[in-house]
Amino acid sequence: MGIVVKMLLWAWIVLDPGVCSVSLPEITDGKFIDACVREHNRARSFVHPSASDMLYMTWDEGLAITARAWARHCVFEHNTYLKDVRRVHPTFSSVGENIWAGYPPSFFDVQGAITSWVNENQDYNYNSNVCTKVCGHYTQVVWASTHKVGCAAQLCPNGVKNTNFASKEGVLFVCNYATAGNVNGRRPYEHQGVSCSGCKGNCVENLCRSQDRDSQKSYNWTPDWDPALATRGSNYVTILIVRPTALIFTFITAYAVHHFYPNVFCYE
Repeated sequence: MGIVVKMLLWAWIVLDPGVCSVSLPEITDGKFIDACVREHNRARSFVHPSASDMLYMTWDEGLAITARAWARHCVFEHNTYLKDVRRVHPTFSSVGENIWAGYPPSFFDVQGAITSWVNENQDYNYNSNVCTKVCGHYTQVVWASTHKVGCAAQLCPNGVKNTNFASKEGVLFVCNYATAGNVNGRRPYEHQGVSCSGCKGNCVENLCRSQDRDSQKSYNWTPDWDPALATRGSNYVTILIVRPTALIFTFITAYAVHHFYPNVFCYE
């Protein structure tokens, strides 16, 4: 019986190469959600100069669904549907986005990815409202009126297109925001008086909180451009027919090899 179990396990590993692959968090993972929200609010709490109108940021399920759908494309470029807002979120009037790509997948870390966006503050001058280099990721993170975020991390076995590791397994990390920031000609936040002086609600760690604004909503919704919709049918065929057939065939082959060549498999 032990030999049969080991042979089945061996066959399963052969059929499912992803079993040894890096595991990335789902958009419903509590620790992942907490890390995304925490790192964004950490940056928002300690902007310099201080903000008088910075809202506390909370998670939005719909934005996370959008982030996951776009990350599944495994291409390092912004979502081409952002201008058609009803195709990226069922309720918000505008949606912003930050993207990050990395290699190898084991190096992915929520804090590290968001910190790379926040570090662009070195290239942003608040007084002149000018970027000396790229700083749009930072200004979106600290855009005062943006109060919702949803992120997703996608493993890309065939690489992330438009990167210098496009042929190697990588990770695409996407965060979507509502309402969108980076409005031309405007600063990301106001610096007038002490923290929270320009907004209503409770002030917690220099951020304005509101029970109604911070509440969580659930969405029974999927973008019509999500690649998963196109592959769902073929996945059913793979799960219900191809994989069981392949498993049986592999088990028979393994059993035959063990029968005729008993020294091939070594057990302790």
